[in-house]
Amino acid sequence: MSNLVLELRQGEVMIVNGAPIRFRTKTRIELTAKARFLFGKQIMPPDQADSPARRIYFALQSAYIGTEDERAGGLLAARDLIGAFKDATTSELARDILDRALLAAESDDCYQALKLARRIMRHEDAVLGRNSDLADRTPLAPPERIHPGSCRP
Repeated sequence: MSNLVLELRQGEVMIVNGAPIRFRTKTRIELTAKARFLFGKQIMPPDQADSPARRIYFALQSAYIGTEDERAGGLLAARDLIGAFKDATTSELARDILDRALLAAESDDCYQALKLARRIMRHEDAVLGRNSDLADRTPLAPPERIHPGSCRP
């Protein structure tokens, strides 16, 4: 496995294997082992999970980077929230994306599940006429040379 080098700005937060890390200075770090991580604007604070799609993202985020106890609960919550969203939407495309997101999460690929959840957030924003920068942020995409950690406990 290749190492991953990240540059993080002062004040930016990174969560690695459930532990939040805030950087006091601009720094460059190198991950040398497989880890579950998100950083910067990829991390959704709980108070931003204020819509059905955002609650799905937050649940998948918990399944990916939460503590061991939070990961199992996050996956369970994601299943319930995805089911409710699919029941409420008329969009076949949204249902398909949600099915793929849940399959990815259950297949131990929460990074892909989060990417798909961002698409649902953009869809929801368009339908509701909501302008939000969270869904428009740089999509989650790990470099091809490193495999992010799994979402299973």
